[in-house]
Amino acid sequence: MAKKKGGANKKGKGSHKNQPLGKKYEHFTIEGESMKRDKHCPRCGAGIFLAKHKGRLYCGKCHYTEFFETQKAE
Repeated sequence: MAKKKGGANKKGKGSHKNQPLGKKYEHFTIEGESMKRDKHCPRCGAGIFLAKHKGRLYCGKCHYTEFFETQKAE
């Protein structure tokens, strides 16, 4: 049986779609002469930032988690 060339039923890689790049600039803030950085992962090293969730910081690469102490209103 001969292979069909072209056509809609071909398998393999599809066309490349451009995806947005990482937003590393969001992890830095400049205040006057100083630059602040978000906290990075102590296991992975500099450049891998911890994600901010409600009550915790989380590394998506190595799954390191830091919990905040939440203050309960009395």
